[in-house]
Amino acid sequence: MAATNDLPDAMINQSGLKITPLDAVAPDTAQTLIDQTAMLLPHIKITELLMEVDEWTGFTRHFTHLKTDDTAKDKALLLTTILADAINLGLTKMAESCPGTTYAKLSWLQAWHIRDETYSTALAELVNAQLKQPFAENWGDGTTSSSDGQRFRAGGRAESTGHINPKYGAEPGRLFYTHISDQYAPFSSKLINVGVRDSTYVLDGLLYHESDLRIEEHYTDTAGFTDHVFALMHMLGFRFAPRIRDLGDTKLYIPKSDIDYAALKPMIGGTLNIKQIRTHWDDILRLAASIKQGTVTASLMLRKLGSYPRQNGLALALRELGRIERTLFILDWLQSVELRRRVQAGLNKGEARNALARAVFFYRLGEIRDRSFEQQRYRASGLNLVTAAIVLWNTVYLERATNALRGHGRTVDDTLLQYLSPLGWEHINLTGDYLWRSKAKIGGGKFRPLRAIEKP
Repeated sequence: MAATNDLPDAMINQSGLKITPLDAVAPDTAQTLIDQTAMLLPHIKITELLMEVDEWTGFTRHFTHLKTDDTAKDKALLLTTILADAINLGLTKMAESCPGTTYAKLSWLQAWHIRDETYSTALAELVNAQLKQPFAENWGDGTTSSSDGQRFRAGGRAESTGHINPKYGAEPGRLFYTHISDQYAPFSSKLINVGVRDSTYVLDGLLYHESDLRIEEHYTDTAGFTDHVFALMHMLGFRFAPRIRDLGDTKLYIPKSDIDYAALKPMIGGTLNIKQIRTHWDDILRLAASIKQGTVTASLMLRKLGSYPRQNGLALALRELGRIERTLFILDWLQSVELRRRVQAGLNKGEARNALARAVFFYRLGEIRDRSFEQQRYRASGLNLVTAAIVLWNTVYLERATNALRGHGRTVDDTLLQYLSPLGWEHINLTGDYLWRSKAKIGGGKFRPLRAIEKP
């Protein structure tokens, strides 16, 4: 196809590779539907939203006592502690903003009920609930995902704990590395140093989440890929599809043969060392099995592989295997506009989720000011949990909004539902005093009334 210039929206010549940028695929009528449904969503306080989602899912039951394994007796106090992490307010300021609550109560509950594992199981509850939503199928079937890092500046007491990466400027910070499914559910979030390449943690989120998602294809940007990641993704059963910046500078590798790949010559970087892979094949299998079983984490092994000297046999063999997978992927990328659109759509969801996270994490100027790495992790986990709750709540009410439009005689094209997004927050009040009124609970299959539909 390259020789006959038949590559779709792509061309390879002596000067290199040229790919035509993708056009926007959302029709104008989609924006009309987006606006109509957004106007129907009920206005709601973030406290009421969390209580309503807990009524549906019971996610708070996963925050068990460290010693007794009992659930928290005061659910409102538990949600207050979680929200303090999510909005970056901290326990002291949250106690001042939540009448009837004291710092001592919040601190005790955090010490005994808030842990990495309780956050993880509660998040899985919300992700599974999203997976079961019929309306979420408009966005995907839960088999594809993307991941991206979002930097938050380290300020105050945490400034000395932050790292500097020129990519993000001269100020110290931390990175929240988040995986999001094609149904917009953020199923994993990890706090990492900004000086570490994103690719180190791509596999961790895919392998060690606790939800029922079965991811088959995963998307990242350029920072999310290396040849080692390509190799391990293949060995662990994932199709890896990164959006590679400056793709024309990324070389292809071919097996030694007499075949002339003249049309691809500008992109060929060398020949593959298949013998190296054969020699260390058993080592590669053992490594993949150890990562799959959790004997070692993928991020730990990727860091070690990246630091090994050039003559390390296993690292070289994995690099060669990764070159094979990367070459096959690039060839698919050149031939498939659909693949390019799929990757772009997946990454767009992650970027939109980051915008929501930035809006929620707004106190303290969006800066991480906790000195303890544990407390910083709780910030990331709390933010991701509340984001997942917002996604689920929006999904439920977007479905009700579209049904209401149809009930009032409006035509809703099913093909346009894919362009709706559960990441909006304009209707959610994130500020003010944080009150947990029991009368705000909604159960028994009842929902909040939508806003009135305006007459055309």
